[in-house]
Amino acid sequence: MNDIIKNIEAEQLKETVPEFRVGDTVKVYNKIKEGNRERIQIFEGTVIKRQNGGARETFTVRKNSNGIGVEKTWPLHSPSVANVEVVRRGKVRRAKLYYLRDRVGKAAKVKELVK
Repeated sequence: MNDIIKNIEAEQLKETVPEFRVGDTVKVYNKIKEGNRERIQIFEGTVIKRQNGGARETFTVRKNSNGIGVEKTWPLHSPSVANVEVVRRGKVRRAKLYYLRDRVGKAAKVKELVK
């Protein structure tokens, strides 16, 4: 039974997964279907968490929109996620950045990783 599930999940995986980590600022190109039309909507924000692995891996992106914090979670291998583009690399020392929820303005920024 376990091998059957692994084989099904292996077929669902994307060949190319974008390289990004927690703390990075990313643009998520999300496919939205409205009736018979399909369009792409861009959501730009900071990755505050990545969890699980394999076909079930998800990531959460947070942004401030008109003074209100908005978080969205996507499955990494979902067909509705067209592309994930890294805008800026972040320098963080945590795996989950839940503390950004309590911060406002400049305090909610993540330092940029300079190489």
